Amino acid sequence: MKTTKTLALVAHDNMKRDLAEWVAWNWANLLKHKLVCTGTTGRMVERTLLENLGESCENAGCDITLLKSGPLGGDQQLGSMIAEGKVDALIFFWDPMSAQPHDVDVKALLRLATLYNVPTAINRSTADFLISSPLFNELEYEPVVKDYKEYIERTLTQA
Repeated sequence: MKTTKTLALVAHDNMKRDLAEWVAWNWANLLKHKLVCTGTTGRMVERTLLENLGESCENAGCDITLLKSGPLGGDQQLGSMIAEGKVDALIFFWDPMSAQPHDVDVKALLRLATLYNVPTAINRSTADFLISSPLFNELEYEPVVKDYKEYIERTLTQA
């Protein structure tokens, strides 16, 4: 993991305002990294950065990739990026009080982040700790990813 990270930002509808506040607080640090966002969250992140920059993200050198909206496949796109090693950290402002129509996709996304040992924050406090860590901002870091070859071989022999 290089010092410039690819940071995925996701927020459920009831948590988008919280993520917008977090982005507004951390915008200068976020500009040092590549951002990948699910659709609706990404447009909100762009607006928040615009308000803090006073100019468009393109003119300020922001690197933001917008995926599809979470329920329309964005969570799965992000999961694919995690499986391909293209995401260094996940900030997911998850709403624990509302059932989501795409809960299975959310669970799959969090499962992949865990499987591939991607640092994951699911609330503001953890996001604050993650983004302020020297491992995030200054140092190169390579997470240890468990080798699942033995598990796969055992599963195939049982089939």
